[in-house]
Amino acid sequence: MTTTQETHTYENGEKIYVATDCIIFGFDDGILKLLVFERRVKPKQGELSLIGSFVSPNESVTEAAQRVLKEITGLENIFMEELKCYSDTSRDDGARCISIAQYALIRIGEYDKELVEKHGAHWFEVDKLPKLVYDHGDMVQDALERLKLKSRFYPIGIELLPKQFTIPQLQKLYEVIHQKELDPRNFRKKVLSLKLLIPLNKKDKSGSKKGAYLYKFDYKKYKKLEEKGFNFSIFK
Repeated sequence: MTTTQETHTYENGEKIYVATDCIIFGFDDGILKLLVFERRVKPKQGELSLIGSFVSPNESVTEAAQRVLKEITGLENIFMEELKCYSDTSRDDGARCISIAQYALIRIGEYDKELVEKHGAHWFEVDKLPKLVYDHGDMVQDALERLKLKSRFYPIGIELLPKQFTIPQLQKLYEVIHQKELDPRNFRKKVLSLKLLIPLNKKDKSGSKKGAYLYKFDYKKYKKLEEKGFNFSIFK
């Protein structure tokens, strides 16, 4: 009798590709956006897709995702987290391919616009996304659910907002992610009680003549508190 272990050897194993797909979020003028691009390879050439790549033999999945992000946006050392593995046997009609998706958060004002245009990438509002190839739409929905969860205990604004921001801008970010309106007074009180915002002696007057005071995150303080088990919880 031949055992399963004996038949599944390196020599007679079938080729399976491993890829990584990047769900890149940005926040612009109160709108959560996703970076997608037009595929330049068959099958599905010319259709809209997440940005991804096959994993090379000499790199890990994380390294492959970091390479893709740098090639497309010019950014390094940005927030990125593994989402999940997508392995349905019929998910890619080009080849048997397993994809390990990663989601990333970037400040829209800091990426390399020329690089993005060079790769045929475009920003789309998350609420108005076009149809994406294969299971990429499922990846986006899974990433949005993860983002909701992540924002409950991590100061997500550190990654998505400008380095200097107003409390109304921070509130809008949470409202967009969680698809719910928040009471301004309660939100302000809760955020300030966490003592992780550094007030700046200047205002943003782009929204009104009176303007709103600017703040920045005390990231070093947050990291120290995080080591002790602190959660940046906006919600009860």
